[in-house]
Amino acid sequence: MKRSSVLNVADRNASVQILDGNHAAAEGAKLSRVQVVAAYPITPQSPVTETLSEFVEEGNLNAEYVAVESEHSALAVCTSASIVGARTFTATSSHGLAYMHEMLHWVAGTRLPVVLACVNRAIGAPWNVLNDQQDSISQRDTGWIQIYARNNQEILDSVIQAYKIAEAVYVPVMVCYDGYILSHTEMPVDIPSQEDVDRFLPPYKPHTTLDPAKPRNYNLVTLANPRVNAEGVLCHGYMEIRYLLQEALQNSRETIARVGQEFGELFGRSYAKMFWEDRLDDADIVIVAMGSLAMEATVAADMLREEGHKAGVLGLRVFRPFPKSDLVKALKKSRLIVVFDKNISYGLEGATCSEIKSALYGSGANAVVRNFIVGLGGRDVKARELADAVKKSLSSMKEGVLNNEYPEWICEI
Repeated sequence: MKRSSVLNVADRNASVQILDGNHAAAEGAKLSRVQVVAAYPITPQSPVTETLSEFVEEGNLNAEYVAVESEHSALAVCTSASIVGARTFTATSSHGLAYMHEMLHWVAGTRLPVVLACVNRAIGAPWNVLNDQQDSISQRDTGWIQIYARNNQEILDSVIQAYKIAEAVYVPVMVCYDGYILSHTEMPVDIPSQEDVDRFLPPYKPHTTLDPAKPRNYNLVTLANPRVNAEGVLCHGYMEIRYLLQEALQNSRETIARVGQEFGELFGRSYAKMFWEDRLDDADIVIVAMGSLAMEATVAADMLREEGHKAGVLGLRVFRPFPKSDLVKALKKSRLIVVFDKNISYGLEGATCSEIKSALYGSGANAVVRNFIVGLGGRDVKARELADAVKKSLSSMKEGVLNNEYPEWICEI
């Protein structure tokens, strides 16, 4: 059985440096030749855009850095710059992302290829500056593609891919990674050459233009039904525009896979699938998680294997669009699926678990699905705790045992 490779260095022109996750994100944006960066500081994101401001000041990045008075304004600047044809970037965390909520809808609705790095951090109240994934999960329905990185290499690689994906389907992309666990932790990162990135990512060719010679407005009041404009052209109603955004998200799965495969062919690290697998070939117990938590789950799976349980791990890399059909194929042999969520959809369960259940519904799969809420507000998640939770769930595999109505929590209460 082959273990999945976390880092496969194949690019001869790359240089390996020890970087924290925030610096890796900034390097990815610089290599993507962003033209406008707008940001407002918030822990633990601030070093991302601070590093980019240094790149601009030192002349290593030919871009406009706009210091704004709020996160809402940061995304508003990126929106305006993208409309006139610039490649734009911003980053934020937690309440900063929440403050952007209105503009997140505007960017997606305008079909702008903006890329945003979300350094995942807990949402108050009470105040907490440590990690969970509640902030980005709370924005899952704003129409953005969401990619979750498991290590610092994936942060850099995902930012570069995000631009090629966004500019192909005209949907914005949010690259999410765990605050502190990745953002402030240093590890080896293979930095590709600018020449190779330029070969992979061509200059942005905008589909929107603002030209004084051809004046136009964007996002006018749009009524429910299609209407004829002043030139006699039948234009979409509001519902058609919503349909087209949904269709773009659905169809972006093929683009995400194609871009990931092209990236692998050039740089030696393939992202041709929307999730990664660890020893699923013979697994009847599958642990599902996102981000760095899924990496911790591989250690738990090792423990379970040593105790005689056939455990494997499925790490979700792309949460939106959700890879339903591919997940069903990957999980079809499972008897027990244990989903660990660093978020909670209050009144129901973890968001990842809900999506897994939805994907499996009607597929003929007979797996029992159990959900555990872990790691909120930076609570340490140990591999032994994950392994013990899986063993606790084994009784659910007995015939006649139903899924729990609500998730269990790994905490002291």
